[in-house]
Amino acid sequence: MDNKTTVGNKALHNPHLDGDAFFWEGGSVGIFLSHGFTATTVEVRLLAEKLHAAGYTISAPLLPGHGTKPEDLNNVHWRDWIESGEESLQNLFKSCEQVWVGGASMGGMLALQLASKYPQISGVLLYVPAIRTMMNKMALLQLYLAAPFMKEIARDSLDGSDLWQGYPGLPLKGVIQFLRFQKATLKHLSSIRQPILIFQGRQDTTVAPKAGKIIMDGVSSEIKEHHWMENSSHSILLDEEYEDIARLSLEFIERNT
Repeated sequence: MDNKTTVGNKALHNPHLDGDAFFWEGGSVGIFLSHGFTATTVEVRLLAEKLHAAGYTISAPLLPGHGTKPEDLNNVHWRDWIESGEESLQNLFKSCEQVWVGGASMGGMLALQLASKYPQISGVLLYVPAIRTMMNKMALLQLYLAAPFMKEIARDSLDGSDLWQGYPGLPLKGVIQFLRFQKATLKHLSSIRQPILIFQGRQDTTVAPKAGKIIMDGVSSEIKEHHWMENSSHSILLDEEYEDIARLSLEFIERNT
């Protein structure tokens, strides 16, 4: 599947931005960063630039079904996202002495999955991890019932920065895979023992406020840190406090590397 973002792609919000996968060589410590559901690498690029400037090697994949057209997201399985993440992770293992994993929204779930499977990972960085969303049981039921008959639905808002790139709508079969990914990730929390850093935005209307606590209570990590960013939306890494988030992330990595 061709996952290359192209200028003029009307299926994407902000198609002119560069949302391709990237690998930036740096020092002996590598950091894997994943974007979230329906987004592209634009979602993590500002943070990646800060981390790379501090000397870290950065790998950010463009996950299957993303950056092309919404129907492509209806033709992937959640395990495809893990396989893509593992491929990027292996490249870091080959070139770096230590590797951290991080991600935004659904990318945070991918980081958790990788950390549970690869104990040699040094730490986990989570930005509005979407382990639980604001959708209630009735909304979830309606999604499951509609998915076989509708390709996608519109969303109320993009919940965040004008700098975000991705699909404006929600491909429904892709949403079902996202929900299954949530359940699969919850089952692996207790096997995670690495230092873990979590950020949530107080203005986030997508991820449930209790998402961070679910992870903090579920993992077996001895070192756990949680930050609320008061002025940040779901697009926390593109919002006005992203520089503070980058600084706190760097400090956490330096303390635990």
